[in-house]
Amino acid sequence: MRISAANVYVHDQDEALAFYTEKLGMEVRHDVTLPELGDFRWLTVAPPGQTDVAIVLMAIPGPPMVDADTADAIRSLMAKGSLGGIFLSTDDCRRDYAALSAKGVEFTGEPEDMPYGVDVGLRDPSGNHMRLTQALPEFS
Repeated sequence: MRISAANVYVHDQDEALAFYTEKLGMEVRHDVTLPELGDFRWLTVAPPGQTDVAIVLMAIPGPPMVDADTADAIRSLMAKGSLGGIFLSTDDCRRDYAALSAKGVEFTGEPEDMPYGVDVGLRDPSGNHMRLTQALPEFS
């Protein structure tokens, strides 16, 4: 058994797609609309060359998948930046921070030296929290 994909809820799939591809440099893996499921859109992205896992950019579901109260709870948690998260690894956190900042990526601070490596937080347009980390070898 292996992990094939991780889900990230987004407010707008097209806006998320632009962020993950144009700003973070990821590639589209799947972009399929399923009419038999009420035009459900299966949209996944992943870093170039990383073919064994993808991020699902999932629209906030409604009925019959979840009731209105649950959808509202998802939106509330997203607004707080506390619904899951993605950890991105890099070989040079400060270089990537500068490049992504120049593209308009919103960071929550500046790269810091931590006991496990160099690390900085960022958010996608839906408010999802991410970490960009240059991990020390023992944490890679």
